[in-house]
Amino acid sequence: MVQSIFDVYKTSLGPSSSHTTGPMKCARDFSVTLQEKGFIKDLVSLKVKLFGSLAATGKGHGTNKAIILGLMGYTPESVNPYEIEDILHEQEKSSTLSLLDLKKILFSQKSDLIFDLTQGESLFHPNTMQMIAFGEKGETLYEETYYSVGGGEILKERDRHLKDKGENESKIPYPFQSGAELFSLCAKTGLSIAELTIKNESPRYTPSEVFKKLDFIMKTMEDCITKGCSMTGVLPGGLKVKRRANGLFEKLKAKIAEPDNENDPTSVLDWVNLYALAVNEENASGSKIITAPTNGAAGVLPAVLQYYKKHITHQTKKGMYDFLLTAGSIGLLYMKRASISGAEVGCQGEVGVACSMAAGGLAAALGGSIIQIEKAAEIGMEHNLGLTCDPIAGLVQIPCIERNAMASIKAINACRLALVTNEPSHVSLDDVIKTMYQTGLDMKTSYKETSLGGLAVNVKNC
Repeated sequence: MVQSIFDVYKTSLGPSSSHTTGPMKCARDFSVTLQEKGFIKDLVSLKVKLFGSLAATGKGHGTNKAIILGLMGYTPESVNPYEIEDILHEQEKSSTLSLLDLKKILFSQKSDLIFDLTQGESLFHPNTMQMIAFGEKGETLYEETYYSVGGGEILKERDRHLKDKGENESKIPYPFQSGAELFSLCAKTGLSIAELTIKNESPRYTPSEVFKKLDFIMKTMEDCITKGCSMTGVLPGGLKVKRRANGLFEKLKAKIAEPDNENDPTSVLDWVNLYALAVNEENASGSKIITAPTNGAAGVLPAVLQYYKKHITHQTKKGMYDFLLTAGSIGLLYMKRASISGAEVGCQGEVGVACSMAAGGLAAALGGSIIQIEKAAEIGMEHNLGLTCDPIAGLVQIPCIERNAMASIKAINACRLALVTNEPSHVSLDDVIKTMYQTGLDMKTSYKETSLGGLAVNVKNC
C-alpha cells in the first residue's frame, strides 16, 4: 500500500495518468521482465490486449502510443514530448518495434494492439491490460496481466494478493490508515500534519531531500502554468477545442494596466480559473505534468497553490511546503481507503479528491487547526460526491479542463468555510471518503471513464 506523498505527486505524461502514464509503465515493465528472465533473445512477436475503460477510451487518451513508447523503454520522465510523434510515426511506418534497444520485432498497431470491449464487469479493475510474448513457433514465452489503478500506479496480477499488505510499516514513525488515526497522531505528538508527513518520509528521504523534491514539484507546476498561458491554437484529438488560457491571460494583464480600472473583488476568480485552465490545457496537449493526484485533476492543486502564492498577502515558503505536505497526506488517505481512478469511481475520485486535497492544503498554509484542515478537506469532497467521468470522445478536454477550474474555486471556498469556526464537523473526512468510494461502486459503468454515458453521448464529437 502506498505510504509516501511522492506516490501522490509524480512526473507524468499527458493526457492521463491511468490511461497514458500507467500503461507506459506497464509496457516498460513487461519489456524489462522479458530481459531479466532471458526471454527477449527468443522473442519473435507479442500482443497487447486492452480491456474495460482502457479499451473504451484508450485511443482518446493515447494509450496505444504510451504502450509502444513503454515497450521501447521510455518512461514519463525520460521521453521528450516533442519527439513522441516522430518516434511513433517511424514505428507505424516500419511496423517494427525495438524493445529496450535490444531486440527488434515486427509489431502492427492494427493487429497486435487489441481494444477488447467484450469484458467489463467481470474485470478485477476497469483499467486492465494483458501482454503476451511469443516465440518462433508461436509458443507463449511469458504473459502478464496489469492493472493501471490510478495516478500512474500499476499492479501486476501476480502481485494482486499483496495489494493490501503494503510495505513494512514498522519503518514509518507514524503510520496511519485513516483520517482519525492521522489526526489523533497529530494531537498526541503535537506535530502538524506537514511535520508528521516529513517524519514519515524519513525511511526514504532526509528532510532536505523532501524539500528538494517539493521544490521540483512546485517549479514543475508553475512552469506548466507559465507555458499554458503562452500557448495558443487547438488542442489535439479532433474535437477542435481552442486553448483559452492565453486569451484570458492577455485580458487580465490588460485589465491590470488600465489606469481607471475599478477594483473588482471577484477578479481573483479569473486568475484562479486561468491557472487551472493553463495546466489542464498543457495536460491535454501531452505535456509533462505533476499528478495531483491524477493527470485529469492536475490543475487544481497548482491553481490553489498559485492563488496562495500570488494573492495572499502574508504567504510564505513554509506555507507552500505545508500546503503540499498536508495535501499529500490527504491524498494518501484516498489512495489507501478508496480510489483515485476515474474508471473505478468516476471523476469524484480525481477532481473531487484534488479539490479535497487543495482545500485541506490551503487551510494548513493559512494556519488552520487540525480540525479546520479536516473540515476543509471534507467539505471539498462532500460537494463533489457523485461526480461522473464522461469525457467527450474519450479526450481529457470536455468537461475535464473546465472541471479543474471549477474545483479550484470550490477548494478555496471550502477552506474559507472551514476557517469560520474551530468546531468539529458533523461529517468526518473518513465518513466522506467512505461515502465517495461507495458512491463510485454504485455508479453505472457508463459514467466511469467509458464515454458511454453523460456528455460523451449527448454532445456531438465535432
